[in-house]
Parts: sequence; C-alpha cells; structure tokens
Amino acid sequence: MGTLTAGTPNSFLITEAEYGDFILELDVKLEGETTNSGIQTRSHLDTAANEGRGRVYGRQVEIDPSPRAWTGGIYDEARRGWLYPLDLNEDAKKAYKKEEYNHVRIEAIGNETKTWLNGVAVAHVVDTIDDAGFIGLQVHGISDSSLAGKKVYFKNIRIQTENLQPQEFPQGIYTVNLTPNSLTAYEKQNGYQLLFDGHSSAGWKGAYKDTFPEKGWEIRDGSITVLPSDGGESNNGGDIVTTDEYSAFDLSFEFKLTEGANSGVKYFVTLSEHNTGSAIGLEYQVLDDERHPDAKMGRDGNRTLASLYDLIAAKKTKRMLRKIGEWNKGRVVVDPDNTVTHYLNGEKVVQYVRGSDEYRKLVSESKYKIWTDFGEADRGRILLQDHGDKVSFRNIKIKNL
Repeated sequence: MGTLTAGTPNSFLITEAEYGDFILELDVKLEGETTNSGIQTRSHLDTAANEGRGRVYGRQVEIDPSPRAWTGGIYDEARRGWLYPLDLNEDAKKAYKKEEYNHVRIEAIGNETKTWLNGVAVAHVVDTIDDAGFIGLQVHGISDSSLAGKKVYFKNIRIQTENLQPQEFPQGIYTVNLTPNSLTAYEKQNGYQLLFDGHSSAGWKGAYKDTFPEKGWEIRDGSITVLPSDGGESNNGGDIVTTDEYSAFDLSFEFKLTEGANSGVKYFVTLSEHNTGSAIGLEYQVLDDERHPDAKMGRDGNRTLASLYDLIAAKKTKRMLRKIGEWNKGRVVVDPDNTVTHYLNGEKVVQYVRGSDEYRKLVSESKYKIWTDFGEADRGRILLQDHGDKVSFRNIKIKNL
C-alpha cells in the first residue's frame, strides 16, 4: 500500500533483481478518480539525477482512474513520454473498475510488451531498448492537497520467468512497433504492409511522373528524406506518391523535422487536377509550428502540425510534441463510413467525416474551394510532400479496411 502526499515527487518500490522476459500479474486499487499510479517494467535508476536523489526511468504500465481512462497504456517514465496512449485502443478504456481491485497482466517477452486489464487486451509495444531491468510500483506525486492521504493498494503480485506461455492476443489491436521499417507477425496477420522498405523507392514514383525523382529525395539509413532547396512547393524533386491507390485504410508513419521545416502527408490524391506545385489532396500537416510562418496563417491554427491542412486544427498539448530532430509518430485512419481520424504520437487530434455538410462548409471557406468535390474521391494515392525543406520519413505502413 502507498499513500499520496501533496507536494512530493513520484516514489517507487523497486525489486532488487532485474528481469528480462517475464509474465507479471497483480491486483491494484486506487482511491479517488484523479489519482495516478503505475508499474515499472525493465526499468533503471539514474543515481545522479535530481541532485543525487535519483530518478527512475523506463517503460511504465499506467494506472489511471481519471476520466481519461488510460489504464494499461504504456508510458516511458522520465524519457520518451507516451508510447501507447489509450486513444489507440478506445474499447480498452472501459475495462477499469473504479474503487475496486483491478487485475493487471503484463507480458514482456523478447522486444514486445503486451498488457491486459481485467482480462481485456489493452496495449502492444515493440521496442528497441531495455532487454532487462527492475520491476517497480509507483506512488505518483500530487499537487492537489485535497488528494493527500489517498491510498494505492497492490496485492497478489506474482512473476513468472521460465516456461512462459503467452496469452492469446486478439486480432485488431493496434501495435506500436518502434523497430524501423519492420512488421511483426501479428501486424502481418492483421493485414498491414510496408509502404517503404527502408532501402529503396519501391512502390513510389514522382507525382505526375512515371518514375521516382532523380533528384531532391534521398534514401539512407532507413529513412526517405526530402532534401532542402528553397522552401517552395515541389521546386526540386517534387512530391512522391504511392503507385497503388487506397480507399478505407489505416496509415502509420514516422517523421522527423528540421528547424523551420514544412512538409505533409496527403491522402486521396488522384492526380486528376494536373496542377502546378504540390499535388492536390487531403493533408496531414507536417510542420515546425514554432518557426515556420504557415503555423500563423489559415484560420484558428488549421495549418499547424497534424492538422487537416487549412480545414481543421489539431487539438494538441505540449505533452504530445517531440523536439525538432526527434521522430514523431503520425497516423491517419479512414473508416469505411468516411470517418477520418488524425493521431499525433498516439493521441487523437482531428476527427471529421468526408463528404458531410460540416466538411463541405469547411472546404467552401478554404483554399480548396476551387476544386470540385475536393477530398471526396472514392480512392487515391498517399503522397509525401516536397516543400523545399529537409524532412525525413520512415516506418510507413498501411492496412486496408
């Protein structure tokens, strides 16, 4: 049992031993609906941090009784932030039982971590770091004095390290795979395919061209990068598009910005407009909001990072953002009913319905009003934009829905 104390930092009870592969099961109960706790897995201690008081860091399985309901999600404590927010698995938000004991199961086998809450599959992360580390139980620090004295209870804690028998993981749970340009067997079974193999331009060509651009793009070290020129649209190598077309789909990608950079990932690109500049399509904006002037243009922030460009502003918090030069995770899901959702680093930031009255009104007030039935094609290509700034992409994968 742990007790929350206002004004104190996070505290942890950690194991003396380190664990590699394991299956951990325990029961946990939190008092209150705005408290917080977590279970550290394969974690470590930076003894020099916090003026010698130390800092725990590593993957944490979240215990979150708040209305956000992210219990079972995976957070990288004191390092990379959220790896698996429960916006990625909405159904699992219903599994937590308030003011009751909740059963948590964690499988850490090889480079995969899977979680269950009260028998419901929650999160699946494939990581590239931390083969072993300690287990820890967290009592989260609080700033609200009204929560002082609230308790966190743990019981029935048991761990298995030999003869591990993984529990069946149901189909259809989104996987956060941090291994560049790879698919797990589970992802393949769920229908995902790579759009970029990490070393060639296979599956891509220049927009309005028959082949991949001879200049302006570079494939190196597992990334596909648009090279800097003058900051203009398609003035160097030009945009690139997939050779295949897609209708309903789940598209994931990682992108890395340089200072002041602008690019985008477009979808439902038909190439029927035969326009100059960047090809026409719905755009997931990729932008350095702090340094590029486009962030201040448009209306109400609808040209900022992860927005539906010039139509709907992304609802972001600072917690979602990564530093310039670090990899971000983008995702666009187009359901068969034309509901479209944008995600940034696992969190939902935009949702709309293609072809709805609300959508058409937004188009009529935007730069796209000159294009008939903008964004309403039955199918189209995926596009990576050349906007004259250096931006890299990797881990581009898609699933037909």
